[in-house]
Amino acid sequence: MNAVIVAVLVMVGLSLARVSVVFALVVGALAGGLVGGLSVTETLAAFNDGVGGGAKVALAYATLGAFAVAISRSGLPDLLARRLIALLGQEASASRQATVKYLLVGSVLLVAISSQNLIPVHIAFIPILIPPLLKVMNQLRLDRRAVACALTFGLTAPYMLLPVGFGAIFLNDILLANINQAGEALGLEITRGMVPVAMGVPVGGMALGLLVALFVSYRKPRDYEAAEVATTNVPHHHPEAQEPHALGVAMSIVAIVAALGIQLYTGSMVLGGLVGFALLSLGGIFKWREADDLFTSGMRMMALIGFIMISASGFAAVMTATGEVETLVTASAEMIGDNRGLAALLMLLVGLFITLGIGSSFSTIPIIAAIFVPLAVQFGFSPLATVALVGTAAALGDAGSPASDSTLGPTSGLNVDRQHDHIWDSVVPTFLHYNIPLIAFGWLAAMTL
Repeated sequence: MNAVIVAVLVMVGLSLARVSVVFALVVGALAGGLVGGLSVTETLAAFNDGVGGGAKVALAYATLGAFAVAISRSGLPDLLARRLIALLGQEASASRQATVKYLLVGSVLLVAISSQNLIPVHIAFIPILIPPLLKVMNQLRLDRRAVACALTFGLTAPYMLLPVGFGAIFLNDILLANINQAGEALGLEITRGMVPVAMGVPVGGMALGLLVALFVSYRKPRDYEAAEVATTNVPHHHPEAQEPHALGVAMSIVAIVAALGIQLYTGSMVLGGLVGFALLSLGGIFKWREADDLFTSGMRMMALIGFIMISASGFAAVMTATGEVETLVTASAEMIGDNRGLAALLMLLVGLFITLGIGSSFSTIPIIAAIFVPLAVQFGFSPLATVALVGTAAALGDAGSPASDSTLGPTSGLNVDRQHDHIWDSVVPTFLHYNIPLIAFGWLAAMTL
């Protein structure tokens, strides 16, 4: 069996069995490397060479976690929670609860969409915004799987459709450039205006999946324990609830604006988080001698997410080292014959296997485009259909992979009180509601455009 398929199946199987995702990625990489003809030493060497690619993201997560912990000490999260509870009312009717529930989910969705295009901070907002809202979500008995689906949609669909912010990078700098590079020798040329049109159909499938998740799958109430979240669990310091005060709220707003502004200016989430943390300290939100405890608590909150990102980079490096990605595509092409419908379906399924382990559409497009574009031209797919096939195949990794920051990000905010499982509450819901529609609507786009 192909090494990529073996590696992904091992990784996904262990993850679904509630084995640590980090362990699953390492074992999956070892299995794939050995099946792909690498020795244990060569597999480990490739894995070790690749892990550095995830270190930057892991450090960014840790810094943002520390910033989120510091924000929680300012009183702003409690003020936000109290305002939402007041909006709900102590004896709210079922209809009022439903209104506030969908208002909350809608607000989170809009913020997530803005994080890709309007204010391109990607996942940086999640550790700051989501943990303070958990108390309100618990009172509303809101199923966090619905929130995870809303966040993942907002983190993926906008850049697949709108050519601004991260969308400009994905659609123009990566997808368009790689398709044109791979198709130059084949007489295939794509223009900028064609890319959003081609991706509109797959994104429509994701929108349908979001509606099903919110109004069908996770509409029923779900109970959670009223546990203290990790952002307020700082040992030996102020165990009582933090009272909101004007200075704390004002400094929190200044720190958040400064952190986001510096990130936009420098492109560094690490620097933005550090500046925000420092401003809160200078503003007297916490004493300087408490900084180490606060920073350690934030890093501990994000440690698992960071290690998953590091392990995923190593996994991707092993898959590349085996050379089995090209073999997988070639073998699939031999099975197809002249059936264009089957060709489109197999190309999407192969893309799913490639991207599930790597977890990033941005980094897998160069691999997929180089292989899929000649196949698409060979089977007579139109330029629009080719864009839809390549773009959808790549996006499958972001929408429902255990190693994607589009699923890890929501988990990092929703699981601070240890009541939201990454695999069963983030990955499985987003896979069912986004990956399946992406395959179906991506196939439809390939056959009709």
